[in-house]
Amino acid sequence: MSEDQAARLVEFVDALRSKGIPAGPSETVDAAEVMRVLGYDDRLRLRDGLASALVRRGGQREVFDMTFDLFFPAGVGLGATVSQVDAESVEDLRDLLLLALAEGDQRTMRHVAELAVDTLGNVAAAGSSEGGWSAYQTLDRLNPRTLTAAAEAMRAEQRREGAGQGPGAGAGTGVGGSGIDRPADVSDSLVRDEVRRMIDLFRTMVEAEARRRTAEVRGRDLVTRHAVRQGSGQIDFLSANAQQLEELRRSVQPLARKLATRLSARRRRAQRGRIDVRRTMRRAMSTGGVPMRPVYAPPHRTRPELVLLCDVSGSVAGFSGFTMMLVQALREQFSKVRVFAFVNTVDEVTEIVRDGDDLRRRIAEEARITKWHTSSDYGESFADFAGQYLDAVGPRTSVLILGDARNNNQALRLDALHEIAQRAKRCFWLNPEHPGSWGLGDSVAPEYAEVVQMHECRTMTQLERFIARLLPV
Repeated sequence: MSEDQAARLVEFVDALRSKGIPAGPSETVDAAEVMRVLGYDDRLRLRDGLASALVRRGGQREVFDMTFDLFFPAGVGLGATVSQVDAESVEDLRDLLLLALAEGDQRTMRHVAELAVDTLGNVAAAGSSEGGWSAYQTLDRLNPRTLTAAAEAMRAEQRREGAGQGPGAGAGTGVGGSGIDRPADVSDSLVRDEVRRMIDLFRTMVEAEARRRTAEVRGRDLVTRHAVRQGSGQIDFLSANAQQLEELRRSVQPLARKLATRLSARRRRAQRGRIDVRRTMRRAMSTGGVPMRPVYAPPHRTRPELVLLCDVSGSVAGFSGFTMMLVQALREQFSKVRVFAFVNTVDEVTEIVRDGDDLRRRIAEEARITKWHTSSDYGESFADFAGQYLDAVGPRTSVLILGDARNNNQALRLDALHEIAQRAKRCFWLNPEHPGSWGLGDSVAPEYAEVVQMHECRTMTQLERFIARLLPV
């Protein structure tokens, strides 16, 4: 491996780490060996080989592929084959794309994506002589979604001709001459789904091409920082969009299985019990009084109880909802799990969380979490919990409070929070805001942190770390 190739690999690994893929020195050494063995003739094979060496967790492959395309591009500028395509207008590009969609020709789709970005996506950077390429501008001008109906019709016609039927065929559609007939509506549904999948693939190609071309003029590091999305473990709960929240929800079960294994291991270590000094010294008589083999007292085998007290207002609802689902998936690790939601008053939502279906809507509709206004009021909620549900907290109970501690200038009611914390075995507060924001505006996090231990919990990685290391077992 040359010095330039080694430097490129190191930059690539640094970019992956910045996006939440924990590739360390040993993985980098493995990746270098992969590059030496596989060579550079087959780019896709090299990509898969590097992925096997650098990607260790599920849900990270898409981020890896996007970063790989920037540091190991298929080419520079507009490909020679593409530049020979005669497409002088948007309509020419749309006609080429329509034929590619109808035939399922991914190679032609890639060529159209490259040509469309070069023709329609060129933008000038504000205040700079350097330009760039915009996937949004390209897709907005090309508007591939409007080709769906035409591509479906062309595909359906090709399928009928391939089955030996004319345009006036009956309701049944033969498939591949196998003698199997499918109803027309089923066949049409399959064609529609396939065309939409191909259009989504084309959008991905355009976005990848725009990133590649922009990286040539603006630099790989800058494009990686702003155009490559974060891995699921690095998504900020408060700024996550609907698609990212759905991705987090899909990761609940795999993450729960991994955390359950870690919690079980911690429990086994904790259940060794305390050293029985008298029996240890008696055993030490056989070794001259040196306690070579300590004797442990039988452990008291119990599982802790867990109470979640969750703010479900505004953007905090996404963080609280994800955490509720994760803890519910871990319920077998605890003897009892009870979940309470609040905005400015508290209601128990354990059964709603157990069902796990559309938590945010069902809590808003079925639980009494607000009074005469809809603004967050932590003090009033703590007081209501202490007055109505304090019996849910006992000497074996660990309490987790989820929220950003923004109290809308209402009374703090530190006495109610202190009563809850004193009654519980342990009490933690998970705050989805950066510590630099604690105490700013209407945040009263520093005041509440004097009563309850508060932890920053902005991403899934931080939540995973808290559960694996600090959650009592």
